Amino acid sequence: MIWWHAHWEALVAFAIGLVWLSRLLAASRGMPKLAEISRPEWDLRPDPAPRVSIVVCALNEEGKIEPALRSLLELDYPDYEVVAVDDRSTDRTGEIMDRIAEEYRANAHHHLRVVHVTELPPGWLGKVHAMWSATRVADGDWILFTDADVVFQKETLRRAIAYAERERADHVVLFPTMLMYTWDERMMIAFFQAMFVFGHRPWKTADPKSRDHMGVGAFNLIRRSVYEKIGTYARMKMAVVDDMKLGEIVKKEGYAQRNVFGRDLIQLHWHSGALGVVRGLTKNFFAILRFNPFLTLGVILGMLLFNLTPFVGVFLTHGWARAGYALALASIAGIYYGMSDRSTIPWYYVVLHPVSTVLFAYTVGRSMVVTLAQDGITWRGTHYSLNELRKGVDV
Repeated sequence: MIWWHAHWEALVAFAIGLVWLSRLLAASRGMPKLAEISRPEWDLRPDPAPRVSIVVCALNEEGKIEPALRSLLELDYPDYEVVAVDDRSTDRTGEIMDRIAEEYRANAHHHLRVVHVTELPPGWLGKVHAMWSATRVADGDWILFTDADVVFQKETLRRAIAYAERERADHVVLFPTMLMYTWDERMMIAFFQAMFVFGHRPWKTADPKSRDHMGVGAFNLIRRSVYEKIGTYARMKMAVVDDMKLGEIVKKEGYAQRNVFGRDLIQLHWHSGALGVVRGLTKNFFAILRFNPFLTLGVILGMLLFNLTPFVGVFLTHGWARAGYALALASIAGIYYGMSDRSTIPWYYVVLHPVSTVLFAYTVGRSMVVTLAQDGITWRGTHYSLNELRKGVDV
């Protein structure tokens, strides 16, 4: 029995170690394939420059909307408009949008039109409806969906369009530069990046044979013709994770999708502190897992097994089992090291990986429990029932 137990323990340890090693090797080969469009070779001016409509929607964002909106209005791209949607705000968001629009109109530099949504029709999520409403008045050849807390550099759009046109892409995702102010924010984002590499393989989205897809709310750039062919956001009325759903449908329909990095080209502060991340992701995780309790429990167990066990096992086991867990830890540290160049989070944050594992596992479980207890989610003051939300899963 002791012999069998030791061998079983070693097999589990090496299985975990080999899975992590395979992810590290895949990432080391794949991540360099993603373009870094902040580099000099992408400092291009598209000629001709297709017209772009930038869509930014806000609900009660009076503290963030002004710097984001002003950054969009100062882009060095020659032909674009900004469609800003005030989505039923009860604070000064709409007033700020109108003031900025009037200011730029007076300066004969008017790229901004403001849409005020006062009612939410049945069967729609608020943000999805707001984005759909904006595209109905937009007239660009490309549509860029972004969030109300994202700040752009002047050259961001020009570089992104130059890349999209040269690559003949239909959908381009630009990964944002995260602004982090505390150690626990860096800890959570470092873990999120590691899981991103572990589960998503962003370098594979360009492969038409793969099922990998991507969407990021901070920067989803899509050809208008493709947006209309896939059914617009009217096809995704109840999609909680609308950015990823857009990417999923684009890929499923066979259009060319690309992911790029761009250091400092777009910046945002995601959430305040580790607990802010927990609260912010509570509405998302159960939706990502298709509102399936069994799948959710499986993900929690898998997360703990692959992320926590190596840190515990390397101290509690011996021989080949310890070697397997050491392989896992070395591979996790390798992923942290590789991503540190992209995010500026030091690789040694890997020592906090067990802490962030527990917090993320708790967040996934919390997302399920809160959603089931509320029979849905309450998002920005509006409640959406679970039956409604499940309609947005398979579209």
